[in-house]
Amino acid sequence: MFLPATREEMDRLAWPRLDVILVTGDAYIDSPFIGVAMIGKILLHQGFRVGIIAQPNPQTPADITRLGEPRLFWGITSGSIDSMVANRTASGRRRKSDDYTPGGFNNRRPDRAVIAYANLIRRHFKQTVPLVLGGLEASLRRLAHYDYWQNRVRRSILFDAKADYLLYGMADRSVVELARSLAAGQSPNRIRGLCYAASEPPAEALLLPAATQTAADKAAFITMFRTFYENNDPVTARTLVQQQDSRFLVHNPPQPPLSTEELDTVHGLVFTRDLHPRDRLLGQVRALDTIRFALTTHRGCYGECAFCAIAVHQGRTIQQRSVASLVAEAETLTQHAAFKGTIVDVGGPTANMYGFECARKEHHGACRDKRCLFPEVCPGLKVNHAPLTTLLRRLRALPKVKKIAVASGIRYDLILADRKNGRSYLRELVRHHISGQMKIAPEHCTASVLTVMGKPGTDSLLQFRKLFNQLNKEEGLEQFLTYYLIAAHPGCTLEAMRELRAFCRRELHHQPRQVQLFTPTPCTWSTLMYWTEVDPRNGQPCFVEKTVQGREQQKAVLAPAVAGKSGRPSSISAGGPKGKGR
Repeated sequence: MFLPATREEMDRLAWPRLDVILVTGDAYIDSPFIGVAMIGKILLHQGFRVGIIAQPNPQTPADITRLGEPRLFWGITSGSIDSMVANRTASGRRRKSDDYTPGGFNNRRPDRAVIAYANLIRRHFKQTVPLVLGGLEASLRRLAHYDYWQNRVRRSILFDAKADYLLYGMADRSVVELARSLAAGQSPNRIRGLCYAASEPPAEALLLPAATQTAADKAAFITMFRTFYENNDPVTARTLVQQQDSRFLVHNPPQPPLSTEELDTVHGLVFTRDLHPRDRLLGQVRALDTIRFALTTHRGCYGECAFCAIAVHQGRTIQQRSVASLVAEAETLTQHAAFKGTIVDVGGPTANMYGFECARKEHHGACRDKRCLFPEVCPGLKVNHAPLTTLLRRLRALPKVKKIAVASGIRYDLILADRKNGRSYLRELVRHHISGQMKIAPEHCTASVLTVMGKPGTDSLLQFRKLFNQLNKEEGLEQFLTYYLIAAHPGCTLEAMRELRAFCRRELHHQPRQVQLFTPTPCTWSTLMYWTEVDPRNGQPCFVEKTVQGREQQKAVLAPAVAGKSGRPSSISAGGPKGKGR
């Protein structure tokens, strides 16, 4: 069933008042890939009455008031993508299309949607129940942060939105704890994964540089972000506090990762996998095509690419579902009236991080002095693609399933690191799960740029390419690799882009088409480097191309035909193109 989005739906359920109203910048798609739908179903499963207001018009009270006032709290999210990334290209131009808006036109999501919706609620419900921010935009803007579109450091979005609480991360567990606390009339201030404002900092908290200091002093900004990042693991994190104005932002430690059983439970909830009828009257949403018949195998990523915020949103620990849960969901997909035999994706933030994790990390937290995959795959990770290969075979054996695609990103260095099962997994992909081409993301070729990005070197790329071509030849197939590449990343010069062009021609025999301009989004190391022009690893100056002309020129070196286009609006934020972030 859909959660009620109209008063008529509330009446049919005999719900005179809702406990929680969720407000979102996306159309209402009832899918486990859509954070607001997932949070709503989790709360419903716990006995709370929940409604959804999708893409309310900020210029009129008609939308925001149609469900009345909730009993416990308003939940506010910009949707699956940061609203500024959804609305603006890397060069600042307004995007014309929106995959999460009916009809595909970008005309219903305001800039800084979280703030806009909070103001809208306050305007029409003067003394209302708490406003709770969540989703990707709130999660990545929870501290003082650099805002690319204004080219300055802004304070926490909790303060700019004048909200009461902010839930960061995926929030499955914290949103239920919050609802229960408010229903019982208790303070939620000790809930993990929650931020709130206080007149005095808690005694046990670790004090960050004040928001005004980080705006005026780039060294203080680096100190703040480093301390924040080091306290992002639920096993080792401390409470953080940062002065915003006369008050303090209190940032509680993250929630522990969900267990397999817990993740199975939330994905076992019932979803229609469709667009709400109220939105359907306005047109279809393109995002539904890529998520309706897809499966999420896991959450989290231990890649820690410098330009990606998944590590601070979903975490560095892989949370995986059981094979039984995934098979059961796949069987549900085959019973959908619109299913034609193809499961369009089986994956997560990175497809081949399913089925293994570092035992030390699970018990002692992520290492502070080294990364899991950079500069090389850590021996303690014990990479093993056998569980994922088994899962894919189980799914292929289901009646009515004709084709399963693996569209999520693949870490080719992980395949090479798995000497026992990596080759057989890649053969499985080549034989069954790609159709003509396979997309991978080397991003660049110059060693200095790759080091800044935290990406593997070209040796592993060329080794993987050779293995891929060899397996295709053995299978009698003619399939190709295509490559995602980034221009104008910190550390990248015009000459480095020319080196990349020569590398693509000489080694890859490829004319790039998937090229994007680096977009500085909050909560990433790359954005820190863009703002400060300092490499935080060594404190040395880092070249950053900041002019629009210079950035476009870098892109044009590689792909003149696509220079100036919008690129991948969500690929460098935490959700990815299928809305896996919340």
